[in-house]
Amino acid sequence: MPHVPFWKRRDFLKTGATATAAVTLARGAGGAPAPRLRTSLCDLLGIDYPILQSGMGGVAGPALAAAVSNAGGLGILGCAHLPPDEVRRRIREVRTLTERPFGVNLLLHTDMVPPADMARVPETVVRAVQSALNRFRERLGLAPSFARPQGLPDIVPAAIEVILEEKVPVFSIGLGKPTAELVRRFHEQGARVIAMVAALGDARAVAESGVDALVVQGHEAGGHRSTWVKPPSAQHADVGTMALVPQVVGALKTPVIAAGGIASGAGLVAALALGAKGALLGTRFVATRESMAADFYKQALIGRDGDSTVITDAFTGLYARVLRNRFTDEYAASGAPVLPGYVQSRAAGDIFRAAAARKDTGYYGLWAGQSVGLVHDLPEAAAVVRSVVDEARAVLRALLSDVAVG
Repeated sequence: MPHVPFWKRRDFLKTGATATAAVTLARGAGGAPAPRLRTSLCDLLGIDYPILQSGMGGVAGPALAAAVSNAGGLGILGCAHLPPDEVRRRIREVRTLTERPFGVNLLLHTDMVPPADMARVPETVVRAVQSALNRFRERLGLAPSFARPQGLPDIVPAAIEVILEEKVPVFSIGLGKPTAELVRRFHEQGARVIAMVAALGDARAVAESGVDALVVQGHEAGGHRSTWVKPPSAQHADVGTMALVPQVVGALKTPVIAAGGIASGAGLVAALALGAKGALLGTRFVATRESMAADFYKQALIGRDGDSTVITDAFTGLYARVLRNRFTDEYAASGAPVLPGYVQSRAAGDIFRAAAARKDTGYYGLWAGQSVGLVHDLPEAAAVVRSVVDEARAVLRALLSDVAVG
């Protein structure tokens, strides 16, 4: 093959919004071109690399968020369901661990803001749910229950006020459509606002609020489908990252951060090639030393393949991707309904606590995306950031040297 000048290879890679279109190029050793792996998202958020860690509730505590931020990415503190005083405590703990920008994530789902009215849930639904759960209770040696679970506390508005008062650099929103007024309040504090969406229509609606970036969640992603109203079935809001990201990029001017199925440098480069300005990783950061996930949960991720997951509403009442286990399979087979968002998890809380005490993964919610097939170890979070950066650079170099145009 004849030699192709570097600038032509670069122009080829730029076509179609490929990776190098988003990555600043610099001269490496000996004058050779070397990717620096910096996009406009880095300037927007004040970070070194276009890598974000998902603000996963119960997993992303101060140690994980600070470790990712210190490594040059954006660590995000997961504060869903936490009372305001605990939100403040964790924010201040992050600040003792890092001086770098970080984010705080809340969920703004319509079942949470305001909390769903349990008085409107028919007794027949409550009994059907508890009947299905009683089968699991019997196996775990728990007493049966037909009690109506309590609704959620109305704590999200107060948590938002804490985040504003603490002047957190980035406010991260999941499962919600913020108002323009809410976004404006954060902008007045000098904060950036990012929000996750899982469909093009939702992306359009959220972009109208003035958020600084959209996290576009493909169906491969672990955890909840990021919609603010529960879809009619698991097949809704179910577009893959490869198809969804370029649709949103092509339709909107708001910067896009890709999420779903990304756990490596190659995945980051692919996200940039689709027109995203960065990538958000979740499952890969669950399996790190700083993660707050239980050790048996972390170990359960290792050695699985991408076909090990399923989307279910059995754990929380909202659709989420988790590792398939006895709970997911048998609840689905029971045909039982589910309670409103997160009230379902309150009803089954005794089961989850008993399973955790026994380290029994059969009856515990193991949130994971299809990228679980790329998780093979339990490194420090900083090592994950470094490996993603190093691999992304290597992939970009390979593209720049191997791809030619005629």
